[in-house]
Amino acid sequence: MDENQTPSLPSKYNPQAVEKDRYQFWLKGKFFEAAGDQKKEPFSIVIPPPNVTGRLHLGHAWDTTMQDTISRMKRMQGYDVLWLPGMDHAGIATQAKVEAKLKEQGTNRYELGREKFLETAWDWKEEYADFIRSQWEKLGLGLDYSRERFTLDHGLSDAVKEVFIKLYEKGLIYRGEYIINWDPQTKTALSDIEVIYEEIQGKFYHMRYPINDSDETIEIATTRPETMLGDTAVAVHPKDDRYKHLIGKTVTLPIVGREIEIVADDYVDMELGSGAVKITPAHDPNDFEIGNRHNLERVLVMNEDGSMNENAGKYKGLDRFECRKQIVKDLQEMEVLFDIEERVHQVGHSERSGAVVEPYLSTQWFVDMQPLADAAVELQKSEDKVNFVPERFEHTYLNWMENIRDWCISRQLWWGHRIPAWYHKETNEIYVGKDAPKDIENWEQDEDVLDTWFSSALWPFSTMGWPNREAEDFKRYFPTDVLVTGYDIIFFWVARMIFQSKEFTNEKPFKDVLIHGLIRDAEGRKMSKSLGNGVDPMDVIEKYGADSLRYFLLTGSTPGQDLRFHWEKVESTWNFANKVWNASRFSLMNLENFSYEDIDLSGEKSLADKWILTRLNETIEHVTKNTNKYEFGEAGRQLYNFIWDELCDWYIEMAKVPLYGEDEAKKKTTQSVLAYVLDQTMRMLHPYMPFITEEIWQQLPHQGDSITVAKWPEARAEFHDETASKEMKRLVSIIKSVRNIRAEVNTPMSKQIKMLIHTENNTIAAELESNRDYLERFCNPEELTIATKIDIPEKSMTAVVTGAEIYLPLAGLIDFDKEIERLEKELAKWTKEVERVQKKLANEGFVKKAPAAVVEEEKQKEKDYLEKQSKVKMRIDELQA
Repeated sequence: MDENQTPSLPSKYNPQAVEKDRYQFWLKGKFFEAAGDQKKEPFSIVIPPPNVTGRLHLGHAWDTTMQDTISRMKRMQGYDVLWLPGMDHAGIATQAKVEAKLKEQGTNRYELGREKFLETAWDWKEEYADFIRSQWEKLGLGLDYSRERFTLDHGLSDAVKEVFIKLYEKGLIYRGEYIINWDPQTKTALSDIEVIYEEIQGKFYHMRYPINDSDETIEIATTRPETMLGDTAVAVHPKDDRYKHLIGKTVTLPIVGREIEIVADDYVDMELGSGAVKITPAHDPNDFEIGNRHNLERVLVMNEDGSMNENAGKYKGLDRFECRKQIVKDLQEMEVLFDIEERVHQVGHSERSGAVVEPYLSTQWFVDMQPLADAAVELQKSEDKVNFVPERFEHTYLNWMENIRDWCISRQLWWGHRIPAWYHKETNEIYVGKDAPKDIENWEQDEDVLDTWFSSALWPFSTMGWPNREAEDFKRYFPTDVLVTGYDIIFFWVARMIFQSKEFTNEKPFKDVLIHGLIRDAEGRKMSKSLGNGVDPMDVIEKYGADSLRYFLLTGSTPGQDLRFHWEKVESTWNFANKVWNASRFSLMNLENFSYEDIDLSGEKSLADKWILTRLNETIEHVTKNTNKYEFGEAGRQLYNFIWDELCDWYIEMAKVPLYGEDEAKKKTTQSVLAYVLDQTMRMLHPYMPFITEEIWQQLPHQGDSITVAKWPEARAEFHDETASKEMKRLVSIIKSVRNIRAEVNTPMSKQIKMLIHTENNTIAAELESNRDYLERFCNPEELTIATKIDIPEKSMTAVVTGAEIYLPLAGLIDFDKEIERLEKELAKWTKEVERVQKKLANEGFVKKAPAAVVEEEKQKEKDYLEKQSKVKMRIDELQA
């Protein structure tokens, strides 16, 4: 604050006004840029890169607010902090969005051609990247934009090529024909974890295939009758006595007329269904393996878009589900299909498009996962392992890694890292390299791109300049310190970053991985477009401000748990911010012409001064410890209680005694304590609520350009006073007791009353006497007696606190006649309730027929009403005595 400037805050807290332009002030000051200061210990986080497909959702807001809180605190603790921003090209999702836009314009990617389509996609990326940055700004994220990365930028593309080539050279990347998950809508392969399984009501179709040269048939069943057109065998278990005589014989495939063999295979479950299964090697992963063992033909009956191909005969051109309807009808007419059983079963859907996934025979690129997974699992057995928070998620991670399957990494898209493989036009030769072969006219590059997660897996080190191991950022900031992400992408992303980092840097990618849950609506449902229950974080900010949203997100759940969104809870955090604002405004009004140099904490302090400094110490220790442990909810609760209950409701009120008094020395000490405590409190609150704390701190007596780089508070031993804490606790107990008694007998605080405090301890008596000012201000006694010996007045209200008793003579508190009249009305009410409930319980029909819980509830009511009736009677008797 300028020394000549009078500190002031507007009378009303307006988050939009407070937050406007503040982010630009931070960026202009370069407070978020990692300076590489060798005197400081480095601390780094890489942002989980959002997809350039649209608006950030509440999950992004939650995730990034946690990272911002950590990085702001570490910066204030003196670390050289790098929080690296960036975005993900999101292959399938972005291409789908761009293609939808082209469709609206009456064209498509094929008409544009690859080059023009990619230009359109890059335009999309630039537009939405700007949009995402504007949302980061609204949230107040302290990102180092000088190091911003994108998964398709040149540096990251070099890293992707390097990894692909090295894995290929080691034999860990291979090309082969396998059954993969196919999305007919986006016409691309999916990895196993991009498939979401949902329970749906389906059908189980039972058929009989006729056995050649026999009157027998063999029964099989399927949920996908359209795939029977690609059957190339029927399999039975070799030990199944029912079918031993049929092994080696053939059946004629209905409709198609193809002769297929009955084979024996241990995979078949004799106990399941008829014990015989149709084998379709081109459309089922298990059938594919059986087909390999028995050298069966692979007959693909579908096109990439899910329509039937020429191998489907008369069904060619039909959509797969339309084909199903038609083939079921035809098989029924042929009396081959004899039963349709309703059944709920798990059906895979594309995570991106929602289409039903088709197991599909395709030539794709794969990563041999076992060696990479084994190394990553071994890492977790060492002292240098990745620390999962909460710890239980390490088991989730290891369970997946120990049951790993090869990873299909090729995608039939144009938007992404094009596979660095070329095929010779005349030979079967494959060339893999960073650059195209020299005689390029004889080669064709693979049309496909790599799975988005292939590049995302390299994010913690590719963004730091790897594969250049001498890159300054790589040497200084890698491995990173913490990754914050949701439990829903442990397999997608966390696991892949760990095994790729171990393989290519021989280090873990991050020391800690903080796992959070999902944000759900108030009823606990997942937010989705179909339910219409999504909440745009920008709408929340527009209504309540970023600080209120951030504080709600940070304190609303414990690590690893889901968070339910409640508008009322965001409003309550706005109320908290408002409380902070009003308390600060009052304080600043009493710090007029008070500079940083004027802060002097060496003077004689009041009990309230000593107590608040002690509580500040304790709060600093608790908030620091819990924030370091990522227990933001607990740290936030402690901050809230300290600010609302202790600083605002007690200390600031007590500070008014010296601030409004005539003693200048006491006034200056109180001003110093108030300025110091408020300064330290704003620093603690800053990572949680950056905007309001910067606004207030700039008005306070301070040193430095911004609270973002102010020193994190540390507890000061000289301010810890256990005795003051005990004395203050007693004083607060007395004041609360008097207020409670006043409330009980309907005596307002404005009415003066007689008040006697008895203690047999001379030290306590002296202590209370020295704090008489506070007792008189907050209890408003007409006459206050503090003594070790007193005459206890008759008819008085009493309260007991540690070391003392309080007596308030009733004569000064109430009008006896009016109080008796009020109590008699209350007695009549409870007597009526007692009669009603006892009459109900005396009714045998009710007691016998009503549920036991209902009867028990009535008995509890009777007990409660009788107790209240008794207490009111007793009170009337006391007053009439």
